[in-house]
Amino acid sequence: MEYLDIYDEQGNFLGKEERSIVHKDALWHKTVHCWLYDEEGNVYFQIRADKQKLYTTASGHVKAGETLEEAFGREIKEEIGYSVDYTKAKLIDVVKFVMDREESDGSIFRDRAFANVYGCIFEGKLNEFDFDEEELSGIVKLNAKDTLKVLKEEQGTLSATKCYKENKEIKVIDTTIYFEDFLVNKGENAITKYGEVLEFIIEEINK
Repeated sequence: MEYLDIYDEQGNFLGKEERSIVHKDALWHKTVHCWLYDEEGNVYFQIRADKQKLYTTASGHVKAGETLEEAFGREIKEEIGYSVDYTKAKLIDVVKFVMDREESDGSIFRDRAFANVYGCIFEGKLNEFDFDEEELSGIVKLNAKDTLKVLKEEQGTLSATKCYKENKEIKVIDTTIYFEDFLVNKGENAITKYGEVLEFIIEEINK
């Protein structure tokens, strides 16, 4: 059974609660959105298996008693199979996230999260990832500047490098990414969702 620390809407700690109760009762909790980038100014997006769309490098709940940085390292390891030095992760922003959706059984999933967005330098290679195929169908490396331009213009294509699994082996290929390939939920837009992260990476690389 997984427990999450819970908070009031102002971020004051209240205690802990079981994860299913947190989403049943719309309790505020913390999540971490993990982004990896390299010294060449590339950013790494996962391809979510359920949506076949590009999203964060990794993301998930912060468990009860866990620090944000520890959650960053754990989510990266669990989702893409890479051990990163999470002490180098830098906070980009904290975003209040509110969403209610009806599940297939008719229940309502209520999400009230403080999404802690972190970026961390990645010094490895695409073929070193060993991702969970139930959650990801691949990982894509994109130039942050080029990606920011496409998201601002809401159109265009990007040259990318993609890793995927074939017979449990990692394969790396060149591919093309389209604006429509980015995951954007109803009520969101791509530049608001990803722009701040891309600007952070560009600034970090130019320091």
